[in-house]
Amino acid sequence: MTKAGFIALVGRPNAGKSTLLNALLEEKIALVSHKANATRKTLKAIVPFSDAQGVACQMIFIDTPGLTPPKKLLDEAMQLQSARALQECDVVVFVASARASVQDYQDFLARHSAKPHIIALNKIDTLSPPQLLAKIQPYQAYSHAFKALVPLSALKQKNLQVLLEEIAKLLPQAPFYYDPQTLSDAQTKQLYQEMIREQLFLHLSEEIPYASDVVITRFQEEARLDRIEAQIVVEKPSQQKMVVGKGAWVIKKIGKQARLKMEAFGGKKVFLRLEVVVCKNWSRQKDQLKNMGYVVE
Repeated sequence: MTKAGFIALVGRPNAGKSTLLNALLEEKIALVSHKANATRKTLKAIVPFSDAQGVACQMIFIDTPGLTPPKKLLDEAMQLQSARALQECDVVVFVASARASVQDYQDFLARHSAKPHIIALNKIDTLSPPQLLAKIQPYQAYSHAFKALVPLSALKQKNLQVLLEEIAKLLPQAPFYYDPQTLSDAQTKQLYQEMIREQLFLHLSEEIPYASDVVITRFQEEARLDRIEAQIVVEKPSQQKMVVGKGAWVIKKIGKQARLKMEAFGGKKVFLRLEVVVCKNWSRQKDQLKNMGYVVE
């Protein structure tokens, strides 16, 4: 007998969903940033696990964009992906910062109470034991709704096994969906794209990452070398100048750091060429969003 199922990681921006995904996978594939709304598209990661009874489980985690009221068409496209993940999954893990109010969970419960779910109270390493107990207490009023509440620290990798055990209890009996050696259903091209985006969040001011995206225009895999050409798309000429930087030092730094991450992940050399292009109001146009891989209604 085996178990297998899809687990949606949902929660407010900056709750730590992507950090948790990477910690469970023991490999960094999801973009992590201290800036909100870094995750824009769902990403599946496959975690093998054997439960307390020795039953082999294949857990397919789905990292989703943060739950937040949409302000523009790009936000709507992001929320649509989260909604689909919630609809199609077997189990939901609601990731909440231990420092956040219980109101975030109340908002989630008002919309998605039908799905079996677990609360992952993340970032407990930032609280003292008395502070943590005080944060847990308000959730007890909703114990009838959730299947388990697991205090954990994704950053410090604390109580992750406890979370996996609780998830395993809720998974259906099923054959594995993917080869047991598979890390993610994402193609290398998609992962490399996220590595470039991550550098935008690391090296640029608050405004630029949200007004930009990455499109890979050429991707050629060879035995010892991957050749990649990509466009960083921004909405204004002023943003283009900031991404390029004086003497092109910013774009060079972004390219170098992204290339090093790609080489470490792929285990081979990478040739990376970046250019910055202006596409006015791309985040507000359906055609442009579709061309960049977003699903819009």
